[in-house]
Amino acid sequence: MKPQTPFTRIGRAALSPAMQASWDRAMDLHGDATFTEVMGNAPDVYAWYSQDFYAKLYASGRLEPSLVEIVRLRFANVHGCAACSRGDRIAAMAAGVSAEQVDAITRWQDGPFSARERGALELADVMVLTNPTGMVTADIYARLKECFSDGELVELGVIMAVLGGMAKFVYAFDLLERMDTCPFTGAKP
Repeated sequence: MKPQTPFTRIGRAALSPAMQASWDRAMDLHGDATFTEVMGNAPDVYAWYSQDFYAKLYASGRLEPSLVEIVRLRFANVHGCAACSRGDRIAAMAAGVSAEQVDAITRWQDGPFSARERGALELADVMVLTNPTGMVTADIYARLKECFSDGELVELGVIMAVLGGMAKFVYAFDLLERMDTCPFTGAKP
């Protein structure tokens, strides 16, 4: 389903050069740039999201790129974001995630993932929007500590929190195309 947001859309010509580039990428990949057009209403927020969250945290290199891409792909898969699934698949493979891993993301417990990747995916399943009561139990924490330092878990948790929060924002305001399997198909704004 294509988005039907209530927000005013800022046309490409009125966007900054960086946002125009984002608009162009969105149109090339999805045929829709609603997200970028809406973010044009708050360019400083867009700058924070793209430059501070993505450039400084998500892609910091403190966590291996393939690991954060696997997590983001899992979120997109569970949340049912069609645009995210398309883009995240491409980004994951560019970061070294194999096609076999991408295809196994829905059944990651049995898939070709390392212990560290399985830990991140288990944490992702705790933090996804469809698990509102998810908690890191003592058992989950013990498994995570076999592969991650506390600092890495804080960083990974914050990345997941921002991704999950942005997913909620995207769905609440209908900013991106949803898959038919999207669990968030409630009333449109």
